[in-house]
Amino acid sequence: MNASTLPELEQARFNMVEQQIRPVGLFDPDVIAALFSVHREQFVPPAHRALAFADIEIPLQLGTVDTRQTMFSPKLEARLTQFMQLKHDDCVLEIGAGSGYQAALLAQLARSVTSIEIDPRLVSFAQQNLHRAQIKNVSIETGDGNSGWGTAEYDAILVSGGVEKVPNALKYQLKLGGRLVVIVGQAPAMTAYRITRTTAASFETTSLFETVVKPLTGACGSRFKF
Repeated sequence: MNASTLPELEQARFNMVEQQIRPVGLFDPDVIAALFSVHREQFVPPAHRALAFADIEIPLQLGTVDTRQTMFSPKLEARLTQFMQLKHDDCVLEIGAGSGYQAALLAQLARSVTSIEIDPRLVSFAQQNLHRAQIKNVSIETGDGNSGWGTAEYDAILVSGGVEKVPNALKYQLKLGGRLVVIVGQAPAMTAYRITRTTAASFETTSLFETVVKPLTGACGSRFKF
């Protein structure tokens, strides 16, 4: 791809990938392709659209309403996506839909995504964004997914917000071989982990990287454990 021939918007997207995301170790070609095919600016609140490709968290402010939630930075979204190790026939659960952008990325790599959002205003916003982007394999549902969601098992689960402990209910919603990616701890000491279900009652935990994010809305506070 010749960056000098790209229109201004695509140049900004190209710079986001090359200057922010590749340098932190993102190498999966399918994730890179998803970053180009899903137009991040379509998921950013209008008041902050000029910041769509900036290396910052973006407030999810809907008109005059501050939801007190944010979009992760692009490089964090990309890293979480890569560490989920998705396959094209995977069924994915996301806890915390936000703007719908993270679910849209996951949907490029998986068969289906169910994303749970506790704030009805963000449910509507995410649904509108996904409709505009013509992404049809994502279902946004209203509810509190901190303690799991329904009875189905999933190939992969992402918690899009910080928690002080890993919800056991989510671990047991993984299929055998399924992966849960979650950010655990309290600011300023938080770590992203991947938890893989190895048997019906056993899990393998891998420490991925350190970061700091806002707590998942509705997440109960208690000391974290695995």
